[in-house]
Amino acid sequence: MKIYADNAATTKMSKPAIDTMLDYMENYYGNPSSLYELGQRAKEKLEEARAEVARIINAQPREIIFTSGGSEADNQALLSAAEYGRRKGKLHIISTAIEHHAILHTLRKLEKQGFEVTLLPVDESGIVKAQDVENAIREDTALVTVMTVNNEIGTIQPVAEIGAVCRRHGVIFHTDAVQAVGHLPVDVEAMQVDMLSASAHKFHGPKGVGFLYVKKGMPLSNLIEGGAQERGKRAGTENVAGIGAMVAALKESVDKMDEVKARITPVRDHLIQGLSEIPHCALNGDPGRRVYSNVNFCFEGIEGESLLMLLDQKGISASSGSACTSGSLDPSHVLLAIGRVHDVAHGSLRLSLGDDATIEEADYIIEATKEVVAYLRGFSPVWRDLTTGKKPFIL
Repeated sequence: MKIYADNAATTKMSKPAIDTMLDYMENYYGNPSSLYELGQRAKEKLEEARAEVARIINAQPREIIFTSGGSEADNQALLSAAEYGRRKGKLHIISTAIEHHAILHTLRKLEKQGFEVTLLPVDESGIVKAQDVENAIREDTALVTVMTVNNEIGTIQPVAEIGAVCRRHGVIFHTDAVQAVGHLPVDVEAMQVDMLSASAHKFHGPKGVGFLYVKKGMPLSNLIEGGAQERGKRAGTENVAGIGAMVAALKESVDKMDEVKARITPVRDHLIQGLSEIPHCALNGDPGRRVYSNVNFCFEGIEGESLLMLLDQKGISASSGSACTSGSLDPSHVLLAIGRVHDVAHGSLRLSLGDDATIEEADYIIEATKEVVAYLRGFSPVWRDLTTGKKPFIL
């Protein structure tokens, strides 16, 4: 059996997205900045897409900037707010310890430029408190940035509450909604956000396409200089075919959202229940306040990368909360933030289910994981120390 369970990393393009992209590449390939008919036909499709994205998230078309994806959108949002804050003498930024690296690395860059960054802690369930955000706001706070859904443990943050706090204090609020758009209802007015980032390949669109919502009146700095595309705020000829495919995927995802959630939530819960039967393991993230497709576990006494490779041999594509597979020996910063110790955080597994996941697939994952965990523990010196009493169990 082949099971793709890494949809938080990327999703398979949907049929409507593929069909739209091919149609646009064949029939709307003109440069939308050109004045002749072929270019203007592409421009018309571009603006139709902008209006549709705006409709879906309850924004105005002029508030949508098309980007190359979530990372670019995050960077532009944070750097714009920081530059605006600097002009007003505000050099303080608030975020959380569990943000995506597109946020954390940009914040690190801003620290080198003289900004002070407060990274708020989360509780053991992976949720940041709106009250903690309010307590951290100062007179010189330029920006608050908190993700909507965590990419590793799937926890859903109280974005609307945080947005209300920021509005009361007159502080710009950005949310990285890359893991939320297409999976949760997103209404920028209800969420009270000033900027929001999204990426097409997280909801069955193509890679290399995304958007940034920027509330009217919010000053936006250029990340890319060149032409006057995107109202002069994002130079470069627009990827009309990719944008069209993104919108086709987004429309389908939003239309099917309730149906998919109702079908996948029981599969997720069944998977959690089955994996919980493995001795000395723990679910990471709040069991209820999480996106319907996410399952994240730590297994004591094993290494996550070994678990992934052996699951792959059994036909299961998954990921680990550990960054070891990308060349780092450090465990996931998200798991450390919720209180997992290094040894436990290294033995993590993230499963992000697709829209067509089944109970039968969940059963296969459960049995395969049980077998692999038992096998790895069989020759693990750490597990031997735990079982012989040389080290105490943590989970």
